[in-house]
Amino acid sequence: MRTIVLALVVVLAVIFAILNRNALLFPHTLSLGFVTYREVPLGLILLLTGLVLALIFYFWAGVSRLRAQADSARLLRDMEALRASLDNQEGSRFAQLQGYLDQRFNTLGTGSTADLDHTVSQQLAATNARIDALERNLNVQLAQIDDYLKRRLR
Repeated sequence: MRTIVLALVVVLAVIFAILNRNALLFPHTLSLGFVTYREVPLGLILLLTGLVLALIFYFWAGVSRLRAQADSARLLRDMEALRASLDNQEGSRFAQLQGYLDQRFNTLGTGSTADLDHTVSQQLAATNARIDALERNLNVQLAQIDDYLKRRLR
């Protein structure tokens, strides 16, 4: 899109220059303060200066777009690395959980019936207490998130 706009500006400038070549090439006196030039085509100089500025801004916008794309690519690489790290951590947690469950099943399978009932009831009570604690913690965190969202949306 930017290339089309730049090409259109250049074409219009060329058409303008062709239609007004006598005025663009008309000699003028150009004073830069410390030096004076006589018989200089001032219109042509201004037209070429405008075209050069258009090219500079075109390339500047292209560089800005490339920087934004590079930042996006860097962010995507960082997010992918984070995702892979989290997947690895989750896999290790599942492996730990599997090991723990295997250990508990082996313990339950080798115990006597009375010890098994007592152990199971203790573990059940401990598990229920942990579930209750996790539920309370989850409810507190959800309430905090809800309060935060309500404050941000006001």
